Amino acid sequence: MPKAIQGITVAYFFESYREKLKMELVTGNSGLHRMIREGSINRPSLALTGFFKYFANKRIQVLGAAEMTYFKMLPQPKQIEIMNEMADRQVPCLVLTRNFNPTAAMLAVAQERKLPVLRTPMITMNFVNLATLCIDNEFAPSSTEHATMLDIRGIGTLLRGTSGVGKSECALALIERGHSLVADDLTVIKLLDERELIASARPLNRGYMECRGIGIINISEMFGVKSIRVDKRIDLVVSLYEWTPDAVEERTGLEENFYEILGLKIPHIILYVRPGRDMARLVEVAALTQALKKTGHDPAKDFNDRLIAFMAQQSAVPEKTIRLTAPAHSEERER
Repeated sequence: MPKAIQGITVAYFFESYREKLKMELVTGNSGLHRMIREGSINRPSLALTGFFKYFANKRIQVLGAAEMTYFKMLPQPKQIEIMNEMADRQVPCLVLTRNFNPTAAMLAVAQERKLPVLRTPMITMNFVNLATLCIDNEFAPSSTEHATMLDIRGIGTLLRGTSGVGKSECALALIERGHSLVADDLTVIKLLDERELIASARPLNRGYMECRGIGIINISEMFGVKSIRVDKRIDLVVSLYEWTPDAVEERTGLEENFYEILGLKIPHIILYVRPGRDMARLVEVAALTQALKKTGHDPAKDFNDRLIAFMAQQSAVPEKTIRLTAPAHSEERER
């Protein structure tokens, strides 16, 4: 079942992205438990003028050069009034860009109301863009799949199948061929911007794989750092099934199948496992075929078009030519 985040604490946001966003805590340590409840950033320009009717109080409040310049022009009583209005509406925190220092009134109210104030040297636009990506990742709907995720020549391939069907063995063979592991056995999937699915592993088991009969192995130590990826967009789903005599396998590739994850449909291929089949090679070819399709080259469609053109050409041969040709062949057979 998909899972949506209802909110994250300021403490979690600060600790998770302090290095990436170059943030430092100015004051309000005791207020870090406050909740960020919307996955967006707000610049409270209108709020600084006293207009709070449509104030996005559930978001991180970012004050850049324009906001701070205007705020400093206000008399101190007005600054205190504005800050108290924000605190009354339970804003999660303030972030000052360009290394601006808070005014005395801002600092006093923040300390009194336990409102976290953060600071960053980044310019406002860069901070807003990067912080939006960070927080959007936290608020994105997520789900988990009992599957192994791989990066095969740039094509994110989700390998599904029942327990014991050979997912990990197939993945291990692909890693030996130079491809990268994202997650083994349990894959965490997030829907970003309602347009792409990003797969990753849980931090605890990232880089590790279970091989039946051997146990847990460390992929990066065995095959090098390049054999591990932190996350990857899902471009293809491959499902492995045990072969049975009544199994119907795709022969042409003209019929497209899809697998739905978090409301998005991903191209889906079913492969049947049976003795003598190189499953790793088949999964690799499936991923490379998907790569061709993404560039506008569909081998099955191209061949079908050639076949139709050939049949049309044959049907266009004049009837007289066919009559003249037939006796000649029959005379040769009589001789």
